[in-house]
Formats: sequence, structure tokens, C-alpha cells
Amino acid sequence: MRAITDITAIRGAITVQSNIEQEIAKATKELMNEIARRNDLNNADKKIISILISTTADLTAKYPAAILRSMGYNDAALFSSLEPNIDNALPMCIRLMVNVASYGGILEPKHVYLKNAQVLRPDLV
Repeated sequence: MRAITDITAIRGAITVQSNIEQEIAKATKELMNEIARRNDLNNADKKIISILISTTADLTAKYPAAILRSMGYNDAALFSSLEPNIDNALPMCIRLMVNVASYGGILEPKHVYLKNAQVLRPDLV
């Protein structure tokens, strides 16, 4: 068994235009695929150990965790939560925090903010 050298949290968020099952599924896939691509998560020296998922209360048509499972993230622990209802907060938003164990050194996270979620982290866009 290889020793883990680091655990890194990679953040990401994306928005959708409406509370439609297909739109939520498409956005969840787009965000997760982009996080995986930018952080080279298909590398054998990295393993996703958990994914924390949060959505705003206006997204009820599809459960993002089910989408992640359908994408093959079956070994990672998934945890879903509801974003607090705060005045003037960004609506229609899906957020992910992907926790990755690396076996070959420190992973410098490349966070991903897409569509209207770019306003959450203008320093990264």
C-alpha cells in the first residue's frame, strides 16, 4: 500500500439558468469534468476520497450526487448539503469540494468557477 503524501481540497461552482433536471445534470458533469481535467485527477498518483456537494434551495429537480455516481465516482464518499438562504446570494448554484489524496507529492489545487459562479471567486477567473 502506498503512503498518502498530501490531501488537497479543490473547490468549484457552476450556475444553471433554470431548475430543470437535464440542466442540473449537464452542469454537474461540466463542473466535475473540468475540475478533473484541470487537476489531472485521472492520474494514478491521485485518488478522490470524498466530494462535498451543496446547492442553493432553488435547485430541486435533480440530485447532483446521483449525477456524480452515474459518472463513476462510486468509491468516493459523497455528502450533500443545502446552502444557507442568504439575502442577495448567488441563485441557481451548484458547488463542489473535491478532496483528493495524492501519493506523489503535494497537489496545488486549481479551483474551477464557471458561468455566473465566477463572481464568487473573481481572483481565480
